[in-house]
Amino acid sequence: MTVLEIPKEANIEIKDNEITVKGKLGTIKKKIAMENVEIKKDADTITINPKGKRREAKAMAGTVSSHIDNMFVGVTKGWTYTLKILYLHFPMTVKTEKDKVVITNFLGERTPRTTGIVGESKVEVKGDQIIVTGADIEDVSRTASNIERATRIKFYDRRVFQDGIFITSKGD
Repeated sequence: MTVLEIPKEANIEIKDNEITVKGKLGTIKKKIAMENVEIKKDADTITINPKGKRREAKAMAGTVSSHIDNMFVGVTKGWTYTLKILYLHFPMTVKTEKDKVVITNFLGERTPRTTGIVGESKVEVKGDQIIVTGADIEDVSRTASNIERATRIKFYDRRVFQDGIFITSKGD
């Protein structure tokens, strides 16, 4: 049994398999398969109980409680990932255009590398840092990993070519 407190700034609705959390930073909707989990909402708490004593039911209850807790943090405080731009050989430039991130002159390449911004995430480039923020942790982390993966080096020695964009911190 897990008991989560509902933050004062957040509002939660549970209908069948869909959980909706609203707060000052936005709204997050998730569909979660909850066959083995029972959720009860009181005035200021949520109780999550596994149906039965099997290990799978207990694991699913823990997963659902973690998802709901992450949704609460997202709509009240938000999630932030910080990435660092590093280059030794060619000075690369990073900029955002609508719903994508464009990386030019990576390792001297003529064609720019692009990657998408997932969901409602916001990407901001400040000098040699990229800051990805948003309410949904899955969208923010996927956007940060897409940016990091766009500068992955293949067929070169990683000890010599240490250029790229790397995640340096994550959290709320």
